[in-house]
Amino acid sequence: MSAAGARVEGLRVDELSTDGPSTDGLSAGGLRVSGLTVRIGGRILVNDVSCAAPAGAVTALVGPNGAGKSTLLRALVGAQSRVRGEVRVDGVVLGDLSRRERARIVAFVEQEAHTDLALSVRDTVALGRIPHDSLWRAPDAHSEALVDDALESLGIANLAERHIGTLSGGERQRVFVAQALAQQPSMLLLDEPTNHLDVAAQLHLLELLAHLAATGLTVVTALHDLSHAAAYSQHLVALRDGRMIAEGASDDVLTPEFVEGLYGVRAARTRNPITGRAGFAFGPGGV
Repeated sequence: MSAAGARVEGLRVDELSTDGPSTDGLSAGGLRVSGLTVRIGGRILVNDVSCAAPAGAVTALVGPNGAGKSTLLRALVGAQSRVRGEVRVDGVVLGDLSRRERARIVAFVEQEAHTDLALSVRDTVALGRIPHDSLWRAPDAHSEALVDDALESLGIANLAERHIGTLSGGERQRVFVAQALAQQPSMLLLDEPTNHLDVAAQLHLLELLAHLAATGLTVVTALHDLSHAAAYSQHLVALRDGRMIAEGASDDVLTPEFVEGLYGVRAARTRNPITGRAGFAFGPGGV
């Protein structure tokens, strides 16, 4: 998609605009957000956001601290109160569904995911099957296999019998991503999922998200590392002060000029010499 296919508002970049969420070259379906606003205590945290996240792609949600990324993700999954607007996933209006029905469609991994339950890692991951399984019967073989697959996918099968309270922050984060995979959602939302992970675990998770998207899943993830966003996302939504200021193909939106205007730093596109993936280098002082 050319730069003319992206939407950018309020920054010193080329005059780019369209009349709706831009998903050129990407599959139909996925997430559609219309007029989403979150107001708490007289303060607007998310202001009239309309955007899309195509199925079969990783959509990166970026912006400075306090831009509204976490609030937007919580609103999308129905975990945020005082929300106005409409959220559709594969054409289904989430606001029309019960909490359990919604959980069959959307899984959400929070930035500081935790549980107060004294459970093993395996039992914590198995909680992801609650939207699908009977509350009164033991999990069937299918659910057990999905839990096993999720543990393997995140590289934590060796931790299955450990108490979750004994794990490091990075290990716990992988447990809750595995729980979300066991949920078998149509859309996976993640809030800064690489937090607390070492370099190897970050790369493993990002490659996994890319693989999941390639199977048709809608993946939306808030990322603070713009090199990760450039390398692993195909679509991008940028927020500032609760407003969406840009949306489009990641390569088109994440220009050095856009990054400099949004973050106030000098930026240059790079190419990873090992993986060949796109990235960024930064220096102090904006333009």
